[in-house]
Amino acid sequence: MKTPLCSAALLAAASLHAADWAQWRGPNRDGHVSASIAALPKEAKTLWSIPVGNGQASPLVAGGKLIYLDEQTGQEVAHAVDLKTGKELWQAVVGESEAFSNAYGTGPRCTPLVDGDRVYVQTCKGDFRCLALADGKTIWQTSFDKDWAAPFFGNSSNAPEAKETASRRHGNNGSPVIDGDRIFVAVGSPTKGTLVAFDKKSGKVLWTAGKENTAYSSLMMGTLAGTKQVVHLTADSLMGVDVASGKILWQTPVKTGAKRHVLTPVLADDSVTISSSSVGLTKFSVSKDSGGFKLEPAWKNDKVKVTLATPVLVNGHLYGLGTGGSKTEFICVDFKTGDLKWSQPGFGDYAAVIAAGDKLLVQDMTGTMLLLKASPEKFEELGRIQVCGNTWSHPAIADGKIYQRDKKQLFALEIGK
Repeated sequence: MKTPLCSAALLAAASLHAADWAQWRGPNRDGHVSASIAALPKEAKTLWSIPVGNGQASPLVAGGKLIYLDEQTGQEVAHAVDLKTGKELWQAVVGESEAFSNAYGTGPRCTPLVDGDRVYVQTCKGDFRCLALADGKTIWQTSFDKDWAAPFFGNSSNAPEAKETASRRHGNNGSPVIDGDRIFVAVGSPTKGTLVAFDKKSGKVLWTAGKENTAYSSLMMGTLAGTKQVVHLTADSLMGVDVASGKILWQTPVKTGAKRHVLTPVLADDSVTISSSSVGLTKFSVSKDSGGFKLEPAWKNDKVKVTLATPVLVNGHLYGLGTGGSKTEFICVDFKTGDLKWSQPGFGDYAAVIAAGDKLLVQDMTGTMLLLKASPEKFEELGRIQVCGNTWSHPAIADGKIYQRDKKQLFALEIGK
């Protein structure tokens, strides 16, 4: 079936050969892919396409399989299909879906994670499961509600506590991250633990950190000031947590009225960069001396607010969507100073931005794929093509192919040899 599907990919003279795309925003969670792109083609070669239910969770590629989540008859369902043919290998119900009443629609929102022979999935309502990659059977699971006293309220709740959290109103969206034998999950319990480290194989609780709600932001893991740590942008703060002990190494308040923290923190050179709907783009420096860890503002640009789409860092500059007032623009920001280098109007509220060498693949929420030059000098569009209807899903790229979904179909497209 040949349909103008929501797959961003479309590179005529391209070399996008890369490892599996097994987690949120790619192999290193930074939106980068090894690639050399010359131009967008007139059309992409559709290898296969399959119908899917509602959802925005991004597809993943690992071990010759494609993993995706969707909504089927009021349930969130995980699927594995053969990467070459699109033939379904298994499906597993992982929890009840939520009848959201917003522009994004119903269905799963949290991108799963594949590690070895296991798949980790998280539902909007806070059901977390470890599944076998081979057959989808549950190996272990935990409930944010039953096990962690973090019930899901839903977006129409009038409960006072619902005002203190974003994820428990509109969906537990923040994707987990793995380090060694540990998997870190943003449980978001203000009584039992904001961030929880589980043994990734058994589900045993290793430690908990914090006592506050979460927002929508996905977790990041990296080494800052010589110490490996998990970085979490919660509903009320930004914190770094020691991966081995669960000790909070540093923490600073990040307050917004709606707790609407979506951006995945950008980690680079002992720094953490964040933004939100009402918090300007801010870079913090992390250091350590005899008194412990210090978190200090490196710069803050209140005129640039990044709300939904996490930017990519390329050659000392951030590229992504910025919101000023009621308009959304594609922006370039000097990572050293925080200065806005340029902005380009004409974009919607979301776009998946992928760095491929010195170019950017930008899939707009309208289904338009753009190829841009990653240059601080000016906005330079090298090509564009309409590939589908509205989508809020991030594509997966592996072995010269791109995998993506919209509201009705999931596609495999060949984009280069």
